[in-house]
Formats: sequence, C-alpha cells, structure tokens
Amino acid sequence: MPVSVITVAGEALVDVVHDGAGHVREVPGGGPANVALGLGRLGADVEFATWLGPDDRGHRIAEHLAASGVRLVDGAFGAARTSSATVQLGADGQPSYVFDIEWDLPPLRRTPEWLHVGSIGAFLHPGAEAVLAAAERTTAAGGTVSFDPNIRPALLGTRDGARARFEELATRATVVKLSDEDAAWLWPTLDPEAVLGSILALGPELAVITTGASGSVLATADERVSVPGEPVEVVDTVGAGDTYTATLVRQLTGDRAQPTDGSSLGPLDRAALAVLGRTCSTAAAITVGRRGADLPTADEIHLAGAPRAER
Repeated sequence: MPVSVITVAGEALVDVVHDGAGHVREVPGGGPANVALGLGRLGADVEFATWLGPDDRGHRIAEHLAASGVRLVDGAFGAARTSSATVQLGADGQPSYVFDIEWDLPPLRRTPEWLHVGSIGAFLHPGAEAVLAAAERTTAAGGTVSFDPNIRPALLGTRDGARARFEELATRATVVKLSDEDAAWLWPTLDPEAVLGSILALGPELAVITTGASGSVLATADERVSVPGEPVEVVDTVGAGDTYTATLVRQLTGDRAQPTDGSSLGPLDRAALAVLGRTCSTAAAITVGRRGADLPTADEIHLAGAPRAER
C-alpha cells in the first residue's frame, strides 16, 4: 500500500558506548530514531516525532537524522535535556543498557497515514499516553499503525502492566514485530508460536517474531513462514532489530499491490511473506556486520544479493 509520509513516534537519545577496551564514544541512538533513520536511508518520506533537549546532544541527533532525510516534527526540542543510554558491549557484541530518559510526545499537527510506534516511547509516561492517543487517531482515520515494543525491562515496572500496555497498542496496530527476547519477557510461559497466535487474536494483520541469527517467523491469520537469518561475522548487534523493523515497514508502505480483500496491507501469501522476511534478514545482516547502528541503504541491500529461501 503506497504511503506518502511515514510518521515515527518515539524516543531519540545518545548512546554512551563503552566497548570493554576502555574506549567510550557517544553516538545517536534510540529504537524509534534508528527506525526513522533506516526508513530515510531506504528512500521513504519520513517525519519523526520525538523529544530532544536544546543542547549539543539534541542538535547532534537532529543533524544525524537529517543527513538521512528524516524531518523532525515541530516541537521536538521541548525536553529539558536530551536523553542518554550508557551501553556496555559484551565479548559477543551484545549490548546492555543503563538509561537516563526524559520522554514526552510533541503534538502531531496532522493525523498520520502510517504511524510507527514502539520501544521506550510506547511505555514510559507521560509520553506513552500521547503515543496511544496518536495510534487511536490514526486507526480511526483509516491509517495504519505498526508497533515494535523493543522491551527494556528496567524501565517498564511490572510485567503485567507492560503486557497490558502492549495489548492496548497491539489492538490498534496492523503490524506487530517483536524479538524472541521481547516475547519471552512478556509471555514467559508461551512458546513463540503461541505468542504469534495471541498477538494475531488482538487484531493485527501481520505479526513477526525475530529470532536473532536464526532468522524470523512471519504470521498472518492464514500463513506462517520461517525465514533463516543471513550468515555474517558479527561486529555488534546494536540496531539489528531496528533495521529489520525499518525494512519491513518500508516494504509494506512501498509500491505493493493495492488491497482488494478489505485488509490494510494487500496480498500476504507465503511467497510475499518470504520476500518480506528475506529482505529484512539481508538488511539486518548488513547492520550487525559493522560497528554501531549503521543501517543500510536500499542500494546496499540490493548489492548484498538474493536472500536465501524460506524453511
């Protein structure tokens, strides 16, 4: 379903990265910011509703996003300070985080055609209520909502409360993507297949669980397709899930067949799901093969070659 403008709503912050060798660097980050950046690099017209401080960090984030074609909405510089996350990279490249977050959502001057939400911004008050309201307005106006919870347990309070908020947003979403770690935290007694069923029962047309190097599973009410990950020498995994999300949203909002069956997304048979998943796996492999959340362009994904077939 072609979409003129994609609106991403969520946090942007500075990652203060400690690499274990005594080196420290500051880089722009935040799950929704990475998704917006990835969409811009994939050629989408994207605006970003976020919450920055009028400080050096905030302006550095804005410049970083603008270089990939991302526009900030009016009012984005309303925070007292720009949020940060201290990141420790383990020997396997996996990150751990300590957060210093101030979050609210600036007013959206128009109702989005496609709204992507997720991560800390979907759960942390006071901005989480504005995110939920924006999702409600979008669906009520006939727009589409995608949702990636990108769970950060240290910021979420109780599991039951976080799961309730997840379900509130999922019932308003057409697309839900989460990692196997997100799924295990939200539903510790369910396997991934059962989690997919639970999400689809809330109303989304497409639910996706990523499984790290193993790949991903994409599910609709009628089909489930497992797609393997692409082999890659891991440099670090920061931004891999955000890359998958951005690539998924871009494919769904690009020049695809118009829906004829009352759905929002158009035809999603096994072949279409496999193409979605394989392209996302290729993109994520590019990101984990280089340092930081350096998301690929459309040309880089194309040059990476044809992804492997589904299982």
